[in-house]
Amino acid sequence: MSSYLDQYGAGEERRNKNIVRAVLGFLGLVVVVLAGYFYLRNSSEQHRLAGFQGLLEKKEYQAAYEYWGCTPVKPCRDYGYEKFLEDWGPKSGHTDFGQMKVVRKVSCRDGYGVGWSFGNDALHIWISREDQSLSYSPWPEWRQTWLASIFNDCSGMNRALPNVRPL
Repeated sequence: MSSYLDQYGAGEERRNKNIVRAVLGFLGLVVVVLAGYFYLRNSSEQHRLAGFQGLLEKKEYQAAYEYWGCTPVKPCRDYGYEKFLEDWGPKSGHTDFGQMKVVRKVSCRDGYGVGWSFGNDALHIWISREDQSLSYSPWPEWRQTWLASIFNDCSGMNRALPNVRPL
């Protein structure tokens, strides 16, 4: 026969284990949510780039030009189709995506930038989060620190150059 004191503290020990499990479960959930956010925060822009690259690989230049954001309804004032073909067409040197390397990625509140290197030539592309339009990056040589990339911070950069190819 057990005595009254044999069960003393058993409920408290069980409660402490449940508290520890709850705290560890909450911390695990926070880690999973943060990892998912940082993994998926640029996914729509990366899909946009993949679609643009796919059209160029299929040599569908008119569709790629419209994908760039230049449509008959909303033409690009400073970037005509002839200039687009100079940059991305069959004679441009930017057609071998098998040899292409990603040289930089920049994540900001209002857009996502990526640099593609084709041998000695690099093109820096900017995707606006507002309307998913593509353009050349206004800051091709800028490097983002890891701390700024965590907070999507591109403060202080000149944002007055949308849809303009760098000189």
